[in-house]
Amino acid sequence: MNDATEVRKVLVTGSAGRVGQAVVLELLSRGHLVLGYDRHPSPNLDNAFVADLSDTETLTEAMDSVETLIHLAATPDDVDDVPAELFPPNINSLYHVMETARVAGVRRIVLPSSGQVNWHRSLKGPWPIDEKDLTTPKGWYAATKMFLESIGYSYSMNHNISVIVARLGWCPRDEDQVREIAADMNFKDVYLSPSDAGRFFAGCVEAADDVSHAVLYATSNPVDILRYDLNLAKAIANFEPQEQWPDGTEIITGQRCED
Repeated sequence: MNDATEVRKVLVTGSAGRVGQAVVLELLSRGHLVLGYDRHPSPNLDNAFVADLSDTETLTEAMDSVETLIHLAATPDDVDDVPAELFPPNINSLYHVMETARVAGVRRIVLPSSGQVNWHRSLKGPWPIDEKDLTTPKGWYAATKMFLESIGYSYSMNHNISVIVARLGWCPRDEDQVREIAADMNFKDVYLSPSDAGRFFAGCVEAADDVSHAVLYATSNPVDILRYDLNLAKAIANFEPQEQWPDGTEIITGQRCED
């Protein structure tokens, strides 16, 4: 963080997850005050709440005097039992988080959506896809992210909260997902390394105060084709990817994935 950047108090939900851990480390390295919130203990972070987002009393305590919320906690892909496993964390918990943030006076909320809202366009083109292009969602998980995007816009307009929606590429959570990416050029092009994810979200925290609402794409550098337009992410969050598949896979697997 440069000398001109204001130190922010930031709450990261899902702080124990793959992206959450990377975001926490980057924010701490820039001197921000970081709190975590997760159902599991958060590595590398002493100030973290261990609770479910349905625990509104603890959530209210966690949100006290927070300036920026990064809401990463969610079920991160399609599941077999959609009503039981997808809707409660991705819809019900989103409601609790957004309302608690509003009441607490949080100034900025960063909401992670997914490149899956443009799934079919990302595979077939034309490229690069930008925030104005028609969405082509993959399935129910992507539908919950489109709901998240819509309510984010509503809060920015109705409650004067700065909302940045982040349509993320694929930051793999385990070795099986690393192997999936390695087997398909489409996935390599939308890969998002943990370190690039950390830099992107830190840039969203540090974006100018006059950003009322924005939809940004975030991936690492493509191997073959630039599938998502990153120009707005550069303009608003000062984000330029520094890595490319398979950079950063050693963080996930313990060793660099080689093609």
